[in-house]
Amino acid sequence: MPKVSSVIVPYAAYLRVYEPLAAFPEQERGHWERYARSPDRPSCQDELRRSLADLLPTPPVAVPVHESRDAFVLEVDGVVCVCPWRTRLRGWQALGELPEELPAVVLDAVLPPVVRRQAAQDYERWLERNPDARPWIRTATWQVPLNWFVLVADEEREYAKGAGAPAAGGDFGDGAPVLRYRTPMVQARRRVARGLRALRDAIDEGPLIDGLVDVGRWLEEFHPRSLVELDYGGLVHALPAGDLEGDHSAADVAEGIDALRRGDADTAGEAYGRLVERWRAVRERRSAN
Repeated sequence: MPKVSSVIVPYAAYLRVYEPLAAFPEQERGHWERYARSPDRPSCQDELRRSLADLLPTPPVAVPVHESRDAFVLEVDGVVCVCPWRTRLRGWQALGELPEELPAVVLDAVLPPVVRRQAAQDYERWLERNPDARPWIRTATWQVPLNWFVLVADEEREYAKGAGAPAAGGDFGDGAPVLRYRTPMVQARRRVARGLRALRDAIDEGPLIDGLVDVGRWLEEFHPRSLVELDYGGLVHALPAGDLEGDHSAADVAEGIDALRRGDADTAGEAYGRLVERWRAVRERRSAN
């Protein structure tokens, strides 16, 4: 499938689940088996470019009319695993979050209220027919949520310094860096459980606990032999060049949680401080945009 554009979209990071073909109903499994043999599959940047291109017509297309039949594909220990895009479902879900992200005047200019109302009505009708639907991909803009780092370990970190190493479904172009983590589903679930125990023993409540509960429930929806991927995606282009190679945020999160487990508030605070400082430049760039 041809690429949509060579333009880099720099602000999105992803949390993906790749499920083995056996996890899918027979008819869908056949589609993904054939798809996995395709020699020219699109990349995550292609997916994002297509979504942005839908906003250009008048009126804009808030959510694709038809569900995507594309996916990212990996082979894990000889087993083909796929991560369906489900762009339409994710578009509906993202649309519901926009009022918290954008001022009303900006939101109305980008997506007029009549367009949003129609999309919301379409989603409601669709959910009545598909009450158990869930996406295989979560997206974050201008950040990687701290709760995502709980799922992975520093030794699972994969970094390619401008080597053009392949990311999900392809690469970001010649010379683009890649930073990602991949871990078995059983490990991700185990880390969620351990992290929640440590956090709940140390603090009563907070956004990190809420986010970890939410992502833990999401992971329970998938096959236990799945693979979980945390991919910085185009966000690598929003990080200062000298900082990306030294980014070990998963290690800092793990150190902070372990310190809380031991009752060492000072060490936990130091780990949190490193995370805040590391992501400060990204937050400032988001504000500038």
